[in-house]
Amino acid sequence: MDAFEQLAADIFWAEGYWVRTGVKVELTREEKIGIGRPSAPRWEIDMIAYRATARELLALECKSYLDSGGVHAAHFAEGAKHASRYKLFHDGLLREIVLNRLRLQAIDRGLCPEDVTVRLGLVYGHATSHNAKLLAGIFERQDWLLFGPEWLRAHLGRMASGGYENSTAAIVAKMLLRPQASGPVTGELVRGHPRRS
Repeated sequence: MDAFEQLAADIFWAEGYWVRTGVKVELTREEKIGIGRPSAPRWEIDMIAYRATARELLALECKSYLDSGGVHAAHFAEGAKHASRYKLFHDGLLREIVLNRLRLQAIDRGLCPEDVTVRLGLVYGHATSHNAKLLAGIFERQDWLLFGPEWLRAHLGRMASGGYENSTAAIVAKMLLRPQASGPVTGELVRGHPRRS
């Protein structure tokens, strides 16, 4: 599993969602023909998250882009050069068919009730401040969900101050975000092994 997807999944789980990653959507032959991809393999969604109190099933794309220029708002514009990275956000018919099949599949497997609403969203780790502002506007106009670095940091902070959770995100959050007692650094690595002071 992608590490960034795992981080996002841990956060959603801590917030009361059940979560699955790498979810395959089983489109019918008719649906594949309807989206112009008759021989396409199963569609994959990075992560789905469901919370019973909201009766919403979130279909989430996860993009970290931490050591790059980040997510670009221009990629969500009509006819964008990199539209293929965000197919569900660009193709309305594809989005409708895939999200409806995801909903039916989840209901059929007993994962959520029949009156569930499916919403599309993006979890991202980095964008410039200019792009972050533009992304927020685009996603609000389209009624898509957007979870960016500030959201990630805020929820990691909650995990750091909460009780013990046996997840990578919670452990790292506690180690890095909790106030630490000051003291000498004693674990300098020499050839892969800690050297004692």
